[in-house]
Amino acid sequence: MSHVTKVELNVQVEDILKAHQALKDVVIHTPLERNRQLSEKYECNVFLKREDLQMVRSFKIRGAYNKMKQLTDEETKNGVVCASAGNHAQGFAYSCRELKIHGKVFMPTTTPKQKVSQVKLHGKEYVEIVLHGDTFDDAYEKAEECSKLEKRTFIHPFDDHHVIAGQGTCAIEILNDCEEPIDYLFASIGGGGLFAGLGTYFRSVSPDTKLIGVEPEGAPAMAKSLEAGEVITLPEIEKFVDGAAVQRVGELTFSICRNLLDDIVLVPEGKICTTILNLYNENAIVAEPAGALPISALDFYKEQIKGKNVVCVVSGGNNDIGRMQEIKERSLIYEGLQHYFIVNFPQRAGALREFLDEVLGPTDDITRFEYTKKNNKDSGPALVGIELKHREDYDGLIERMKKKGFPFTEVNKDSNLFHLLI
Repeated sequence: MSHVTKVELNVQVEDILKAHQALKDVVIHTPLERNRQLSEKYECNVFLKREDLQMVRSFKIRGAYNKMKQLTDEETKNGVVCASAGNHAQGFAYSCRELKIHGKVFMPTTTPKQKVSQVKLHGKEYVEIVLHGDTFDDAYEKAEECSKLEKRTFIHPFDDHHVIAGQGTCAIEILNDCEEPIDYLFASIGGGGLFAGLGTYFRSVSPDTKLIGVEPEGAPAMAKSLEAGEVITLPEIEKFVDGAAVQRVGELTFSICRNLLDDIVLVPEGKICTTILNLYNENAIVAEPAGALPISALDFYKEQIKGKNVVCVVSGGNNDIGRMQEIKERSLIYEGLQHYFIVNFPQRAGALREFLDEVLGPTDDITRFEYTKKNNKDSGPALVGIELKHREDYDGLIERMKKKGFPFTEVNKDSNLFHLLI
């Protein structure tokens, strides 16, 4: 059986239209806003689909509610269960309370606290939360086990016909709200549910739109599966973009996306952090890493999108304020402005003073300084964090350290050392 036939059997435009009907009184029709700063920067019209303004601050309510609305009394009598790194759990919890079905949520222990408390808030007495494992995939296994054991219906976060149809309702709103023809659509891919839904509707209603999927560089599950021609499990992933970092995409989402994607862009995590900060500082938009992901991809497409109409789906805004320091740090490192060194200070009086006066540039800042040995501080090596004003100042700093005789090791360039010390 060819993949196209398989897709047609799975999710069709009619399914998305039915889901739109089922969701009309539950989800917010989120705004599609032309963003002036981004439009000027890329010399095109950039529209942001603001799913961060959804009632659970992400698009996930669409799929979860649509799926649960279809369940029979028999399927809900023992309750429902799901696994989620955060956003699906919130959509699931909201739907449980709305439909008065008891739900159990399995979340990785690494889930930001803010997301856990939001799940409690949305589900109230209808939801029980269990934290298990380090990744989404660990939580997923445990949820499947619970489903069999307690005979609860499993609500998949992405690899499900009704979930995909629900996420696709986002595309109906975009196309209804945009008066111009849309040349490019950029959307995040985690497990693939959002993209499968959006793409299915767009291909049918706006076939000329180029569909660009975006994944974090440290978790390219869809890109690697497409390369291999089948769904593969990544041995390990960078978990920072928690809303889009999965080790394995869905079988169904893969079979749909492979026929829809025009391209897939991998974005470094540090670049996503820069985008999060820019969105906050310039537009007061609080985007989580997965929500900022599509906007981060525009730099890789700046020539192609000039003069075009471009839509980026800001898929979620569940960002934990406690992560902002890490986000700032990752952004500075990516932009080449934050550098860490282990510096061996020579055994001579005034060596530290000399470092400050003659090695540091006039706009360089020391952001961290600690001796690596508790005793013998005068001659021991020190961990020194330096923030530059401009990326170009780096060469001068390195040159002066060498010239003045301060032996050093660059921590940024040694990943093992970096993880150990920073």
